[in-house]
Amino acid sequence: DPELADGFILLQNYPNPFNTSTRIPYSLSEDTNVRIEIYNVMGQLVNTIVDETQNAGEYTVVFDAHALSSGVYLYRFEAGGETQTRKMILIK
Repeated sequence: DPELADGFILLQNYPNPFNTSTRIPYSLSEDTNVRIEIYNVMGQLVNTIVDETQNAGEYTVVFDAHALSSGVYLYRFEAGGETQTRKMILIK
């Protein structure tokens, strides 16, 4: 996969919309520090769900949002000097 050879692949969370928990899948082409943060639409950090060095490979992290209100949230993924942000919707 040419995209993976260049760094990482961040996929859309599923299910989306979700009720209390969702999965965020991603792949790394090399060992690197990974940070995944969750923000509300006001830009406030609400949770850091990953902040560690990980080996190359495929991963899926589960985000538990039981303590959050319904709404739109953003997840920000940093790995290998690159950053991506995607939207997810919590419906309770």
